[in-house]
Amino acid sequence: MPLSDFIAAVAAVLRRRPSDILPMYVLGVAIPAIVRVVPFLAVVLAYLFLRTSGRLESIRTDAADLESPPNPETDPQAFDAWTTGIEPILEQFAAPFIVALVIATVILSFLLFVVLTSAVAAGQLSACYSRLRDNRGLPAGLDGARRYWLRFLGLFVLEFLCWVVALTVIGSGTVLLAGIASFTGGSTTVAVPVVLIGGAIALIVLLVVRALFAFAPVAVVVDDAGVFGSLRNTGGFIRERPGGAVFYYLIALVTLAGTSIVAGVLSFANVATIGSLASALLVFPALDVLKTAIYCDHRGRLAPPSPPMRSLRDQIRTGLRHGWEEMRSFVRATPGTHALVIVLGLVGFWAGWAATDPFVGTFEASITARLDGRTPVTMAANLFGNNWLVALMTTYAGAALVIPAIVSLLFNGVFLGIMARLEVDPVELAAFVVPHGVFEIPAILVASALGISVGVTAWRTWRGRESRTALADALERAFWVLIGIGIVLAIAAIIEGFVSPYYYRLFL
Repeated sequence: MPLSDFIAAVAAVLRRRPSDILPMYVLGVAIPAIVRVVPFLAVVLAYLFLRTSGRLESIRTDAADLESPPNPETDPQAFDAWTTGIEPILEQFAAPFIVALVIATVILSFLLFVVLTSAVAAGQLSACYSRLRDNRGLPAGLDGARRYWLRFLGLFVLEFLCWVVALTVIGSGTVLLAGIASFTGGSTTVAVPVVLIGGAIALIVLLVVRALFAFAPVAVVVDDAGVFGSLRNTGGFIRERPGGAVFYYLIALVTLAGTSIVAGVLSFANVATIGSLASALLVFPALDVLKTAIYCDHRGRLAPPSPPMRSLRDQIRTGLRHGWEEMRSFVRATPGTHALVIVLGLVGFWAGWAATDPFVGTFEASITARLDGRTPVTMAANLFGNNWLVALMTTYAGAALVIPAIVSLLFNGVFLGIMARLEVDPVELAAFVVPHGVFEIPAILVASALGISVGVTAWRTWRGRESRTALADALERAFWVLIGIGIVLAIAAIIEGFVSPYYYRLFL
């Protein structure tokens, strides 16, 4: 097959029915929100321990005696004295139970992250393979996550071990040879070529390892192979189709390099989240579909959907309209869920407000200070990216049986409560928030309700009361509802970037 046909297959898959594959990649974005449940619960346990042991009262007493922290650059001695005053507070957190809780939280969070990453990666490639066979993607992705996650985990661990062994062997040999060269040559300068050669060898070995493991996950899904069987099949594929493999490597290298440059520029402009969203929703899906298409063609199983007849502009316009209608339909159909979300949001806000009370006067927040140096365009773009990313994470984290969506809602409420309690001028903060808040806050609440709705379907699926097709339908509908939420958040971001920072000063 001509190489251009692989690019056409990628475009057809992503354009024909994007809602049938992209949710699997949004699930990847939501992994941190799911993992965040572990430290959130640890904080609750730590708070209960501090309260029941009397340590919380000591913290409040010591915090009440503290003043606002001085500037360490202008008055370092005063800052050192202030840090001395905070030591009794830190000592209260050094209890064995708290230390053990921190260690357990780190370990559990890491293990959960690794397992979820393996499962989601398996689901993503399974969805890609199914779409390239012109079949439904999300049901296949859910099945693949369940079937292949352990094999993907094995591949990740094996690749990591290969990297460690390669770096250890080459690094030790380089150090040994460099030492011998320095000793026999009487100067350390003669060791420089040895170090450079060792570094080049290490780079080549690591690239070979990455090239081999790049297609191994695809072989797991397409061939239903095990960990080592997928590596054997990948080796055979590279030998038989070196042109296709090199084509993917070059495309991936150029794409990732370009993405890194763009992400760096966006980060410098304080709009890094836009780059993250583009990577998650476009770059990574396109690369996965491409390598799956190349391997499928090698196995003679490539039958991608036909390209859409409409232009890209018409497709985007239709998609935005469909997303808006889906959002409105969801809000009308779930008033009870939205009422629950409002109550939970208020509970989180109150908890953040109450927990911050001992630190009022010691730490301060100022909306005026946070707006210094912001420009309208970058501010609006960054706010839209941040808020839509929060909406995506909150919604699809709910797929982990509801709890992460509720935790995300409570977490955001607590954060807002803390910032509101520490604000030096609450009236000024309220005046700033109102114009865009009437759009932004309801949009985030709708995303939270959507996450709970998805989570309920996932729970029913797990209990056997719903099929995985029903869960796939819920994930696909959630994608379109999030498009509608994105429209509302874009309006809020424009107001917050171009209106809110300027109008409210005239009335205060």
